[in-house]
Amino acid sequence: MDTKDVILELRTRKGLSQDQLAEQVCVTRQAVSRWENGETIPNTETLKLLSVFFDVSINTLLGSPRQLICQCCGMPLDDSTISKEPSGSFNEEYCKWCYSDGKFTYSNMEDLINFCVDHMANENWPSDQVRAYLTDMLPKLNYWKHLTNEN
Repeated sequence: MDTKDVILELRTRKGLSQDQLAEQVCVTRQAVSRWENGETIPNTETLKLLSVFFDVSINTLLGSPRQLICQCCGMPLDDSTISKEPSGSFNEEYCKWCYSDGKFTYSNMEDLINFCVDHMANENWPSDQVRAYLTDMLPKLNYWKHLTNEN
């Protein structure tokens, strides 16, 4: 879905006119019209305002151009699982379980691996295979790279 279609759908779902949406994000009605006609897309600051106003990620506003994954645990992200900053804005880097209220849940990779093994292992994916997968994958994620570089 293109940005123009996403904005139009979100606006109409809330029952707002272009004028009303424009007022909410401090732009003109003509700007909203240009977004919905595909002539322009909102600038970065306006995308942030729209994200908070509609309670969707910027990735969603842009038509979900990339698959987001949590940079701590590797879980695929969507608007229902993306973490939020204390201000209410989305943090598209992490899931709501790894990052909540401005704080990270895990500072030790082994703790995360143990938690995930307990919840992911099943008859088709035994614990030792889950552990091996996570041990290989997690160090490649930005959160763990950053922690490693700090130490």
